[in-house]
Parts: sequence; C-alpha cells; structure tokens
Amino acid sequence: MRRDYFEVEMRNVDENEREPPVVTVTFDGPDGLLADRLVTADGTLDADEIDVTFRRTETDDVGVLSVSNRITGEFVLEANADVEAVRALVDAARSRADGEPRYRVRVTDADGKSTVYDKETLLVYDREGSLRRGESLIPGGVEL
Repeated sequence: MRRDYFEVEMRNVDENEREPPVVTVTFDGPDGLLADRLVTADGTLDADEIDVTFRRTETDDVGVLSVSNRITGEFVLEANADVEAVRALVDAARSRADGEPRYRVRVTDADGKSTVYDKETLLVYDREGSLRRGESLIPGGVEL
C-alpha cells in the first residue's frame, strides 16, 4: 500500500490538553484496501495485536510511521510523518502517563470508519535501524 494514501496528524499534544495524545491516520486509497488489513479471521485487530513504530529517514524532518500486525509481522500501514510531531506526541504521552493509556491511534478508512487503539508503546528508530530508547515510549517492566 502506498504511503501517499495516508495523512498523519498528531492531536492533543499541547501541554494544557487533558485528553491522551492521538495519532490520527486517515486513508484515502482504494475502497476496502485498508479494511482488509485491519481484520483477521477473529475480527478487527485489537490494540494488543498491533505494534506502532517510527523510523527516521534520510531527511531530518520526515520519517515513517508504521503499524504492523504483531502476530504475523505484516505491515498494516506505513505513512510519512513529521519528526517533530512524533516527538511532541511522545513528550505529551510521557507527561500524562498516570495509569491511563499513554496515547491513542485512530485509523480512519476511505469509507470514514474509524478504529481506535489505546497504546503504551511507540518504538522510535534512527536511520540505521537502531532503537532510540530516549525518544521511544517504553512502559516500565518491558524488556526489549
């Protein structure tokens, strides 16, 4: 699936905001293409069945946000995202971590149907593929 089918926006990242920060991913590609990736034989993927990562690219201002199926390892989607926006999301999620979900991912397909995932982990990688722990959201007690 092409990255240009997606638009990514970070919401609720201001310091005065009380709601969890949200990664909104809007799909504008062929009908059914994204919906097929969000379902399994057991129904729609749950939050514990997806992983969210961000990796920097050769440019300093844009990276790739990925959502993958934790069980199969297949990519659900990849989209270009602003490095500073992801950093703001991580900072906001850290500042509001109080036992509630740290952030949410809202994926909206071409038909306008949204699926929301409450997440605690967002792994950030550099251009070479090395984990940047200080820029990632890693819950306490999790070993990588």
